[in-house]
Amino acid sequence: MSDPSGIHRRPRSPRRALLAVLGTLGLVAAATTIAVPSADASAPTPPSGWTQVFLDDFQGAAGSGVNTSNWRYATGKGYPGGPANWGTGEIETMTNSTNNVSLDGNGNLRITPRRDASGNWTSGRIETNRTDFQPPAGGKLRVESRIQVPNVTGAAAKGYWPAFWMLGGPYRGNYWNWPAVGELDIMENTQGMNTVFATMHCGTSPGGPCNETSGIGGNTTCSGTTCQAGLHTYRMEWDRSTSVEEIRFYLDGVNFHTVRANQVDATTWANATNHGFFVILNVAMGGGFPDAFGGGPDGGTQPGHSMVVDYVQVLSSGSGTTPPPTGNRDAYSAIQAESHDSQGGVGTESTSDSGGGQNIASLANGDWALYRGVNFGSSAANQFVGRVASGAASGVSGLVEVRLDSRGNAPVGSFAVGNTGGWQSWRTVPANITGVTGTHDVYLTFSSGQPADFVNVNWFNFGR
Repeated sequence: MSDPSGIHRRPRSPRRALLAVLGTLGLVAAATTIAVPSADASAPTPPSGWTQVFLDDFQGAAGSGVNTSNWRYATGKGYPGGPANWGTGEIETMTNSTNNVSLDGNGNLRITPRRDASGNWTSGRIETNRTDFQPPAGGKLRVESRIQVPNVTGAAAKGYWPAFWMLGGPYRGNYWNWPAVGELDIMENTQGMNTVFATMHCGTSPGGPCNETSGIGGNTTCSGTTCQAGLHTYRMEWDRSTSVEEIRFYLDGVNFHTVRANQVDATTWANATNHGFFVILNVAMGGGFPDAFGGGPDGGTQPGHSMVVDYVQVLSSGSGTTPPPTGNRDAYSAIQAESHDSQGGVGTESTSDSGGGQNIASLANGDWALYRGVNFGSSAANQFVGRVASGAASGVSGLVEVRLDSRGNAPVGSFAVGNTGGWQSWRTVPANITGVTGTHDVYLTFSSGQPADFVNVNWFNFGR
């Protein structure tokens, strides 16, 4: 990048857990397909007592990509350094191309698997930038979406695996702590069957208290129209207001599966739920789940059938709508700078740094980014490390500062940055900080005596 004002919008390549193989459920395939209905509805107004904490109803020009303030694309065949084929055996390559992930101009997102002339499959997977979705203490969280799964059935649907699901925030940047950190599958479908599955994954694999790799699952069928032929609402409610904490799954407002904390030991439940989650939408092709129901894709599978998503909405209810920091970010692992929970004056762009993805850019005096719930543990961190680049003009420099819990608090540490040789010429810069323990909201703040942009940041972490 020669000019920091030219910001490209392509989120960082993340990853996928070793998902479910639901082994022995007896199912009935869906029958005939019906034409795709129009869907331009807004998300429903939150009920009394609920507060909306996230919404994307996918309004935008036909053929455009998703809003990267809300979403990042997971690309390739797995997260960098994580399990191959997203840990599930699926065979597609995920892309950020609008051939695979795009808005349709009618208020919908379409994720569309494609097959090229050589038989190679591509598809799409998007994840929320936010990783902090969880109920407040004593309250509830609702995560829902209105979706039509790919409108294809029978032999033409072999290998299709659309899903709307969530992963525990600590998985982001680790990729090897599944299933302990928790997974909540709000909707999975495969092989064009008129059946949807909901599952909680937790514990250890294989086996363990959560019966991995199958998890604790349930299933139901779509009525009125099949899951393929029409839009249906899929919802998860995570309830901390009950005497026994529970996670409930709904199809069109009807609760069909519930997982309760007393179904597993306390440590397993805490490890799987004592943190935030992020939301994922994707259509995989092949892998363990389709294999359990006949396999595929094969030569008879038809490409080009989209999962249609009308909206995704997250609501919170109860004692406060924003939970306090709970340590869903590890201070000692790389925190990707573009994964901020809030920001002021911060842009994002594609990075050429190792691992690809995005960095935050156009950073100048007064800009800031917030990272909630960073867990430093009981042994004090005394070092801050940032991965930075700068193409600032001669004489232009500034400070990258770390503040805890409020932008108004004094910095616990900082380092200075000037020109590193270009806006994509990356350097890892260490700095000493005042000892920090416990869990805090971390602010990166940017201070300079000039108004010009002076730094890009790719990632940061802390050390002892």
